[in-house]
Amino acid sequence: MSVDTAVPDMGPETPEAAVRASQRERLMNAAVDLFYRHGAGVGANALCKSAGISKKSMYQLFDSKDALLVAALERRALADAAFLLPPPGFSPSPRARLLHVFEQLEKFARSPDYMGCAYLAAQVELKDPAHPASLAAARIKREQLEGFFRAEAERGNAIDPDFLTRQLAVLYDGASTRAGIGADDLQGLAVTTAATLIRAAGITD
Repeated sequence: MSVDTAVPDMGPETPEAAVRASQRERLMNAAVDLFYRHGAGVGANALCKSAGISKKSMYQLFDSKDALLVAALERRALADAAFLLPPPGFSPSPRARLLHVFEQLEKFARSPDYMGCAYLAAQVELKDPAHPASLAAARIKREQLEGFFRAEAERGNAIDPDFLTRQLAVLYDGASTRAGIGADDLQGLAVTTAATLIRAAGITD
């Protein structure tokens, strides 16, 4: 038997570390909620009040509000992926897996708390492609959603996987935006439109 000595035993967590971890978790929860409901312009005072911490503590945890916004988007991405993407054991059918995303989108859009796509909203509000949060939002969409669309399009032998990926991304962004501003409830619309695009791309199973 070998013993891993690469990481020494640091012992039990200190009270100071426990307090810091609790503050960070409360701040992250507040940031995920407030940035989504009120946008990237939410001030540090509102974030700290919601989290129950001081500004000094906030800036000890994160170098800047921008860094907190990036962390909040990344935290939200985990929950969004778990909700939108097919779970383990789901049908292997590329068609069914692609449609699942839009079925979940329609379900999400029925929630009174739905405000649209958090990543697209951040990019539109910031209006700066080079902003750290814009870069994070673009990466999340590219890796999480568009990456999934492309992988399933390739598995389904789509005529042009890249083009289908772009079509589905445009559909998702447009549908989520209209639902987010209350212009459309999406019911039956996103799924049937996605099905038409998938069929036109040559994917039947």
